[in-house]
Amino acid sequence: MPKLVDHDRRRAELARVVWRVIGRHGIEGATVRRVAEEAGVSIGGLRHYFDSHQGLLRFAAAEVASAVGPRVAAHLDGDLPGPERARLVLEELLPLDADRRVEVDVWLACLARARVDGAMDELRHAAWAGERHLCRLAVALCRGGAPPTAIGDELDERLERHARRLHVVVDGLTLQTAMFPDRFPVDELREVLRAELDRTATDPADR
Repeated sequence: MPKLVDHDRRRAELARVVWRVIGRHGIEGATVRRVAEEAGVSIGGLRHYFDSHQGLLRFAAAEVASAVGPRVAAHLDGDLPGPERARLVLEELLPLDADRRVEVDVWLACLARARVDGAMDELRHAAWAGERHLCRLAVALCRGGAPPTAIGDELDERLERHARRLHVVVDGLTLQTAMFPDRFPVDELREVLRAELDRTATDPADR
């Protein structure tokens, strides 16, 4: 009998290998050959998933999004108070543990490459739009308003202002923690995010 392959499991395992190689050798050093060696397969065996350096980067970024998406959806469907769900959603974008640190490192590396690689420009714009959408959802959860139904849908101007600010805060926390992990303990990172969401929930200026 031919050997059955669980492609979803294999894809997840391979994503971990790709992330490790990028983390160890950087974007330019993450070659198809190096990933094949790390995974213990032939280069031909990777062609189902990617067959070039650019394809490898797209695979890495797509797998980060695939990992984060279900976790965010679970928080959105939870029964905690709105501000708590907002915090949990945005925490999925921050390097708060070993897995999320790897995801952030890979994501930032891919975004940096996208700035100079026109073929990956779609990734850069999609990443920005996706994060802004999560910030809008967080604002709606904090304020008890109607959430945006699709990526790109804006809130009213008062709440959109909060979403813009929150987006900058989350990006800043992500970048600084990735670059200087020893200076941002997890508890402090969570406290900064919680304080910003408290401000979003209670600011009387736009009520």
